[in-house]
Amino acid sequence: MMVLMILLGVGLKLFQEARADGAAAKLKAMISVTATVVREGKPREIAVAQLVPGDVVKLAAGDMIPGDVRMVVAKDLFVTQGSLTGESFPVEKFEIETGKRSGSPIELKSVAFFGTSVESGSAMAVVVATGKSTLLGGMAQSIAAQPTRTAFDEGILRFTWLMLRFILVMAPLVFVINGLTKGNWVEAFFFAMAVAVGLTPEMLPMIVTVCLSKARWR
Repeated sequence: MMVLMILLGVGLKLFQEARADGAAAKLKAMISVTATVVREGKPREIAVAQLVPGDVVKLAAGDMIPGDVRMVVAKDLFVTQGSLTGESFPVEKFEIETGKRSGSPIELKSVAFFGTSVESGSAMAVVVATGKSTLLGGMAQSIAAQPTRTAFDEGILRFTWLMLRFILVMAPLVFVINGLTKGNWVEAFFFAMAVAVGLTPEMLPMIVTVCLSKARWR
């Protein structure tokens, strides 16, 4: 029965995840982000994924910035870059750099970044970076990187392994004692398995309490 329940749970999870992935893929296929690029002297609409550094793109109100771009011509261009900076107001961009020299690329006035959008105005810009090479792509990679373990994480990990060792000792001990006292080793085995399964949720409140108490003093 335990094996059957495990197989049933895993099967249902795989089935539901496959359905969710299929639905997400269909939704993604319905959404196509394009950009107006000038190639061979003619403007054309292409998918953002097909852009390469060096392409010249046209930007107008409502357009998404298709990559990190350098302005060539800008007319009353205001860009909403709250997704990167948290600013609530759009920032004006120019074809000539007017900002002060600083170490932050987001403060450049002649550069717009992937993930932002045009609030108003129009511009012609040259794509300088796409995909993972963009500022937003670099931020996403740094966020997705494996975080380093803290002392708190190490402490919780050690405590969890201690609980697992406790279960690994208790289950065989119950099995041997029950088998020797009652003489029915089959029932003793199933009883020991039930004890091992029952100890797992019983340990959860203790683990939560220890986590909260250790976090309180860090």
